[in-house]
Amino acid sequence: MKTPIVLALAALCAAALPAHARSVVVNQALTEKEVLAAQQGWCKALVDISTTGARNGQPAAKALAEQVIDSAYGYQMGAVLFKPTLTTTPQTFRTTRAGALAYFVGGDPAFPQDSGFALKGWTGCKVDNAGVFLAGDSATTMGKVHLTNRDGQTTTVDKTWKFVKDDAGALRIVAHHSSLEYAAR
Repeated sequence: MKTPIVLALAALCAAALPAHARSVVVNQALTEKEVLAAQQGWCKALVDISTTGARNGQPAAKALAEQVIDSAYGYQMGAVLFKPTLTTTPQTFRTTRAGALAYFVGGDPAFPQDSGFALKGWTGCKVDNAGVFLAGDSATTMGKVHLTNRDGQTTTVDKTWKFVKDDAGALRIVAHHSSLEYAAR
């Protein structure tokens, strides 16, 4: 139940915005179908960036990676909780767009250890979810992603994603954790 003070604050906030800036939030509930499509889209984008890099060079791959990051991740909404597969201290986490871009395609002197994960010759990518948790306007997935390189070798990573819808209803990745599978010594 909204208290009178909450209603008054909401009215003040709405009145402070110009009419063209007001927005109406509609039901943003996510479906499993949307989440699975987003995961497959991420896989396709990874392979496309890799292919573009091999055919047209790193600058072309970077341009495509920028488009992918801007359409798939929620950096325009704030920090994304991104822990890529192959990063180390002090740059383990990539909460900024620049950090994500450097991880995927390298070439950024601020991230000197990045050689471009998406440029490793990936030709295939398959998601194998252990589970999908839907909660209204967000979804969390956890499972394996199997990556195939141009030599036919497969690398499997453990991956957790959290998706939300932005105000326009577009699905965005706001958390992404990836790590190599544990190997007993």
